[in-house]
Amino acid sequence: MKINGNEIRPGNVVQHQDSLWIAVKTNAVKPGKGPAYNQVELKNLIDGRKLNERFRASETVERVRLEQKDHTYLYEEGDLLVFMDAQSFEQIHISKDLIGERAAFLQDGMAVTVEVHEGRAIGVKMPEHVTLEITDTEPTVKGQTASSSYKPSTVDNGLRIMVPPHLSVGQNIIVNTETLEYVKRAD
Repeated sequence: MKINGNEIRPGNVVQHQDSLWIAVKTNAVKPGKGPAYNQVELKNLIDGRKLNERFRASETVERVRLEQKDHTYLYEEGDLLVFMDAQSFEQIHISKDLIGERAAFLQDGMAVTVEVHEGRAIGVKMPEHVTLEITDTEPTVKGQTASSSYKPSTVDNGLRIMVPPHLSVGQNIIVNTETLEYVKRAD
């Protein structure tokens, strides 16, 4: 499906320079002189390269529709992650590099959405938030709780996350899987 360059929004997958790209950020620019354009930050879905591109309203790009299938995360096998299709129970192997550092959030039995293009898995959408346990953190310094400072902590999947100073080891927190940031304390 063809769309105008000024219609590209974050999350859109487009065919550009003979490859698949996802729009990460977009910024509509209307300079004082000359025509308006859309400044788009693109990330290559195949090899992870980034590209900043200007698209004028008169330019058209091919928007790609991805097939989305529900899968369940099973286990890790070397540099590969094994997922099972929720309908057919067929297992697929996806490289850890495709998911990046967010792979640390995968938990056994977690429901995810695998994005497929022409029979090839090109992305994995995880739940927006996951619950993790704090395994290591600095002790709270008395009098430091009045400010909105954060302290480094290690959670049970090995990632280091900044948390409020009142949290301690053994407490569960909710973390955003996209930004890798603390959201709130789990109940």
